[in-house]
Amino acid sequence: MDITVKQMMQIEENGHQMGFLRKFMMENAGAAAARYLSERFSNISSKRILIFAGLGNNGGDAFVVARHLAGFGCVVKVILLGSPTKIRTDEAKTNWKILESMNSVDLIVTSDVRELNLNADIIVDGILGTGISGKLREPYASAIDQINKSPAFKLALDVPSGLDPDTGLVDDKCVKADVTITFHKMKIGMPRRREACGNIIVQKIGIPPEAEAGVL
Repeated sequence: MDITVKQMMQIEENGHQMGFLRKFMMENAGAAAARYLSERFSNISSKRILIFAGLGNNGGDAFVVARHLAGFGCVVKVILLGSPTKIRTDEAKTNWKILESMNSVDLIVTSDVRELNLNADIIVDGILGTGISGKLREPYASAIDQINKSPAFKLALDVPSGLDPDTGLVDDKCVKADVTITFHKMKIGMPRRREACGNIIVQKIGIPPEAEAGVL
């Protein structure tokens, strides 16, 4: 059964109240995405990987991906689109702080991606996630343009940035992913936009089935 963003938020809240905390969900989501890349590319440690991260929980998932890929021996560069002081959730802040203490991940903090060298074999989109509404602001709009220009393999976390996962509509522009890993259940609008999502993989992240009670 496909679900809406509102239903997913309620399931996450129910799971959190049961003691399966959001930080566990974030860890499992990021670990699953990194594991997918390591299995898809047998020589993953030789790949140049560029991870775009926003300031919300989608960015937090991306931080976890970066840490796990560094553990696989990859050359990982994380581009944070905004100031670390503006990271919005405790879970994302915690995972950013871990990256700051790691020499194996190259961190770039910027609000202007147009000057950056985006030479990469793999790009991970962790910019906006499911909270999209209205016209895209900078630096997100330019980041999406740069991602789409790149010939790299593109993996979107949960939903391609710029795509409304409830309707499948794109108000402005969106990342054109080769693969989207969406978490827990398929979001209702995504199958309508396969040309943006690419191959959609639904990945469980450990949320108890009981968290769906009263929601589905």
